[in-house]
Amino acid sequence: MKKTIISGIIMLIIAGLQTYAGGADKTIANLKAAFKGESTASAKYAAYAEQAKKEGFTQIASMFEATSKAEAIHATNHKTVVEKMGQKMDAVKPEFTVKTTKENLEDAIAGETYEMTKMYPDFIATAKAESADPAIKSFRWAMDTEKKHQAMYQNALNALNSKKVETLSNIYWVCPKCGNTYDVAKPEASCAFCSTKSDKFIKFGK
Repeated sequence: MKKTIISGIIMLIIAGLQTYAGGADKTIANLKAAFKGESTASAKYAAYAEQAKKEGFTQIASMFEATSKAEAIHATNHKTVVEKMGQKMDAVKPEFTVKTTKENLEDAIAGETYEMTKMYPDFIATAKAESADPAIKSFRWAMDTEKKHQAMYQNALNALNSKKVETLSNIYWVCPKCGNTYDVAKPEASCAFCSTKSDKFIKFGK
């Protein structure tokens, strides 16, 4: 009886993986594309943080360090979903160019705007059509975070253009589960996206 139950469970797991592999091809491809994009963004923003430090913009550097970590979390989440769907994530080599902090902010704004208005909404729609629920959650966490990043970058660019960088936040927090990012001295008690307690958040700046 025990062997029959175990065999049945194994068959269900295999069937589930086959369903994902055969019925969610577009979502898997989108997850891989998103992984590449988030991995590249993470590396790029880390480099942008170093450039901001060179130019003396410590607040902007802390912001880029925080968003770099958030993008790395999104990449990891996408990879985890792909593996749960029975597929393997390909390695990626980030490619980008570092310019002035002003230009880097403009690039970051363009990238986040595309992701939050076009890429992730399309990916979510496809995942819904293919009933790939884990992918929907991973995509949505990333999309909602990118909206916050875009606003932070725009605020930083405005401050830079008006020579008021010192008015920007010195402290940033990142949720380790979903990447949600806060630019406040003290975040809320738990993450608004995934309910992770704030004592688990990763702090950037001082």
